[in-house]
Amino acid sequence: MIVAGVPAAARLRARVPALTRRVVTRLRSELPVYAELPGEEIAGDIADIVQYTLRLLADVIEHRRPATDAELAQQRDSAAQRAEEGVPLDAILTAYQIGTAMCWAELSQDARPAELPDLKEAVDRIMVLQQQVTSAVSRAYLQARAILDSQEHGGRHALLAALLAGETGDVERRPGVQRPAALYAALTLRLGTHPDETLPGPGAGVAARRKIRRVRAALDAFGAGTGEPALTSLDSSGGTALLPLAEAPPWTGLCALIDAAERAAGVPVTAAAAVVEPAAVAAAVAENTEIVDLVERTGRGPGLYRLADVLLDYQLSRPSVALEGLALLLRPLDGKPELLHTLETYLRHGLDRRGCAAALHIHPNTVDYRIRRIARLTGLSPSRPADLQHLTAALVARRARTLDQRPG
Repeated sequence: MIVAGVPAAARLRARVPALTRRVVTRLRSELPVYAELPGEEIAGDIADIVQYTLRLLADVIEHRRPATDAELAQQRDSAAQRAEEGVPLDAILTAYQIGTAMCWAELSQDARPAELPDLKEAVDRIMVLQQQVTSAVSRAYLQARAILDSQEHGGRHALLAALLAGETGDVERRPGVQRPAALYAALTLRLGTHPDETLPGPGAGVAARRKIRRVRAALDAFGAGTGEPALTSLDSSGGTALLPLAEAPPWTGLCALIDAAERAAGVPVTAAAAVVEPAAVAAAVAENTEIVDLVERTGRGPGLYRLADVLLDYQLSRPSVALEGLALLLRPLDGKPELLHTLETYLRHGLDRRGCAAALHIHPNTVDYRIRRIARLTGLSPSRPADLQHLTAALVARRARTLDQRPG
């Protein structure tokens, strides 16, 4: 097919990048739901599917054939994702219609009278592809919505509720409830806030759902070998995930999973995990929650943690007479926040004065001076091994006591 003196497919391919930008701009200007989508999604998923569809159109024109089922997979996946995010089906179909109309206007511009037969064939190919896309998108969207509301989804939710409640004794006899796995990786997750979640308007909600969906996808991918999806209860701040397992995975594998979830969601992810049998899930989740709380209170960074990583903090957070006594070791530093902060930073950097100074943006000599002041005021010096243990425990006890004294 020849249009304006050149092959129609080549003409269209050459204009795909610029046409994609114009289509996306028009979607945002004419469809309110697209205007409210996060900028990351518009520049990423939406622009990608527009560009892919335009290139697919060039292929079907060039080869004079309908699109194959495999070639429509990306449209189906995109529709399923929009369904999970709550984008209405009519908005999605309207977006494809706008893109098709703009594509036809671009393709037919400057066409010559003698090229009318080729133009007619091109529009026939466009209409066939439009029909295929409409059918594929509608079917994938409705299937995704059906899955979200299906009995299978309800059964997974019921199993999750039973495991978290510690009611595993008769769970297999309940109608519609899945059989528990042999083991679960019980995860407690805390998700950071994506920049798009802070924007005004409904787009913030879309960004939150997008973040949750990406985290779920990473969790499901980890358990793909079992044939069972993860059991999750997540909101924009985090939640609980139970990954069904046939056998315990290496800890490094779980760490890599959290790294993958963080990359996928585009936010920091802090998590705690334990691999347990179904009957121990409830206790593991409760312990995981305490571990994540401790990690956040003590200023550790994102990543995956287990009890062994926070043993001292965990033990000293238990109520005891010794807790108050340890906290009182640092009473001489009350009202001197710069000394407390320096001590915490100095210990966190393994007594490295230069690392501590860099973190605090002060001179190493200032670190030395403050550590000497701390030693004079408390009688404890980090340079003495016995004192170092007391100082570390005292900081943990002080943090625990401060948390307990918070109102509410």
